[in-house]
Amino acid sequence: MADPDDLIVVLGIGNVLWADEGFGVRCVEALQQGWDFAPHVRLVDGGTQGLYLLQQVQAARQLLIFDAIDYGLAPGTLKLVANDEVPRFLGAKKMSLHQTGFQEVLMLSVLTGHYPEQVLLVGCQPEELEDYGGSLRPSVKAAMGPALAAAVQRLADWGARPRPRQAAPAGAECVTVPTLALAAYESGRPGADQACRLGDERFLVQRTGQEA
Repeated sequence: MADPDDLIVVLGIGNVLWADEGFGVRCVEALQQGWDFAPHVRLVDGGTQGLYLLQQVQAARQLLIFDAIDYGLAPGTLKLVANDEVPRFLGAKKMSLHQTGFQEVLMLSVLTGHYPEQVLLVGCQPEELEDYGGSLRPSVKAAMGPALAAAVQRLADWGARPRPRQAAPAGAECVTVPTLALAAYESGRPGADQACRLGDERFLVQRTGQEA
């Protein structure tokens, strides 16, 4: 049995439906696909759950977070932030409601006296956030490899005992819903010639000023 007092939580947050905002979720998904860990390590697809993640954070002795963060850097740039600096960076320039909610989670953890002993934020500068139904842009997808390498190293330092998987997880074991997994999501997305990306095409106005 794993000691609950030694719990390591790896949390991917963001919204996979809005292009690069899905970086955090895609990272925790890829981490599970490629690595196995000790029983006291918990991988969580936090999505946009906000305050519902409070118990996950309060339970963790060490917390590693993947997220897309607007640092004002070149797209795909990674920045690692640790411990007391994490709430400040998450609140510096909020890109979406999920970051507002998660900053509140961290503050409540501090106020209740159940803040993790160690926290690492692995953040990536997004390139595109306004493509509903879109996937990660190449610059952000390319950053996943270095992000995972940095995470695995820190998790090893924390005693997570990472080891390469012999077989990818399947079914209920998957941290993300299989139909939203990266490969299924990208292959199932219709092309721009088949699906309107700008809104309901019944209400779009053509450049001539006439209704579509």
